[in-house]
Amino acid sequence: MNLKGKKFLVVGAGISGIAATELLIKHNVSVILYDAKEEQKPEEIRKKSPILAEVELVLGELPETIIEQCDIAILSPGVPIDIPIVERMKKAGMQIWGEIELAYAFEQGKVLAITGTNGKTTTTSLLGEIIKHASFDVKVVGNIGIPYTSMVSDTTKESITVAEISSFQLETVHKFCPQVSAILNITPDHLNRHHTMETYCQTKERITINQGNDQVCVLNYEDSILREFAKNLKTKVIFFSSQRELEQGIYLEGEKIIWKWKEQKEVVCNVRELQLIGKHNYENVMAATAMALTVGISIEKIREVLVSFVAVPHRIEYVVTRRGVRFYNDSKGTNPDAAIQAVKAMEWPTLLIGGGYDKDSEYDEWIHAFEGKVKKLILLGATKEKIRDTAVRLGYPEENIIFVENLQEAVDVCYSNAKSGDAVLLSPACASWGMFKNYEQRGDMFKEMARALSE
Repeated sequence: MNLKGKKFLVVGAGISGIAATELLIKHNVSVILYDAKEEQKPEEIRKKSPILAEVELVLGELPETIIEQCDIAILSPGVPIDIPIVERMKKAGMQIWGEIELAYAFEQGKVLAITGTNGKTTTTSLLGEIIKHASFDVKVVGNIGIPYTSMVSDTTKESITVAEISSFQLETVHKFCPQVSAILNITPDHLNRHHTMETYCQTKERITINQGNDQVCVLNYEDSILREFAKNLKTKVIFFSSQRELEQGIYLEGEKIIWKWKEQKEVVCNVRELQLIGKHNYENVMAATAMALTVGISIEKIREVLVSFVAVPHRIEYVVTRRGVRFYNDSKGTNPDAAIQAVKAMEWPTLLIGGGYDKDSEYDEWIHAFEGKVKKLILLGATKEKIRDTAVRLGYPEENIIFVENLQEAVDVCYSNAKSGDAVLLSPACASWGMFKNYEQRGDMFKEMARALSE
């Protein structure tokens, strides 16, 4: 895409905004970097990258003169599209992009893109490893923590980009068109940002908005929203299912993952061979396998990676065993549905640590998933009363609920109440904001605390 003559305003001076600014400067495109936090020091922002030395930087209130001279705004994922400053930009006629749209303008190779409420990071990481093992030049980017804009300049006609795409990033795509897309599931999340479930669903579905007959979309057959959505897609659809045999697609049959397409039917692997645990992870494996098969990777090559791949950090990650008690870190379980999958994956009596920032979620289904497995519920953060009230209303014994003030107290309480053969699971069903910088910090602290426990 020819962007010469356009002037860009990058909104947000975090990792995403810096990477977007660097990309534009490298391609000699005019850019202004803006951040609303006026307390920041310009020299500290410029230290983040030598390439920012000469860039025009605006902090605090955004003057109308800046908006008037810019053609396109690049919003960092954390910037909502309906806040007043963005409305001002729209009114002035500016195009509103995100860093995914910007990066795609420079993409040279194939793009395989994954979204969904849960499982994105595991599926993206696994697919990246499969493609790398098959000797392709692969870039793994996006919501996984590596800005797409930081890698796209290295793409070629032979490279494959595997991108984890969040709903925040999908709000601002226009021409982005992956060769293969996947929507793993859609359950309520980020309703404080998207306001309604309908809007959230429509945003997730935007990953396919520019796909046509030559592209592929991989969908979860057991998600009723996606099964209905598939009826209106122009793309070739490949379903995966953890609950039934499919006429065409990839599915779980007993303990075997089966690929069936046209006249072919083949066992991909036995789930007992996998290092990942839980049915939701088998779904992630099926989605990654289907996507890899569409780009010509053999089942043999795929299987070699599947049996050696371990859980990504913070996603039902085994930490340590102390005094016969197993500790699992699922800090990335930032919504009830993700936390449900973690509880279901536990094969032991479980002491569960939950609670955190309130994203306007409801916790009924999470509590229902306890099914006699959760022996103690340890709660912290802004949502602890809301979760307790829901649990008690649904019949969970109030005497098994313990309030704590911080994560260290939660770990200590769990350990003092656990017996050999139990599991302690951090799977909060809530975001980390307010108590931690992010879910990674929360998970890392939990792992340090668990490993520091005496035998």
